[in-house]
Amino acid sequence: MHMIPLFISGAEIGFILFILVMVFGADKIPEIARGLGKGMKAVKNASNDIKSEIQKSADKQGIDTDFTKDIRGEIDKVKGDIDEIAGSVKRKL
Repeated sequence: MHMIPLFISGAEIGFILFILVMVFGADKIPEIARGLGKGMKAVKNASNDIKSEIQKSADKQGIDTDFTKDIRGEIDKVKGDIDEIAGSVKRKL
């Protein structure tokens, strides 16, 4: 799982939680969290369903879906070339 960095300190998170408790009350927060979790799960399931439908459709039509691997390989080659050039430039500086 990829971690997205948050530019919020622990004190700021605590303050936000304090405000949430003041606004919604301590008994409503678990319900809100549960609802958010269910919503996120529904979105994830929907996106997985869409991906599987696209994959099934591509398989039925005989479309090669491995082209992304080829593209990713080419991108990695270009990145490697750029790193080599950047390395030689850095050494000259």
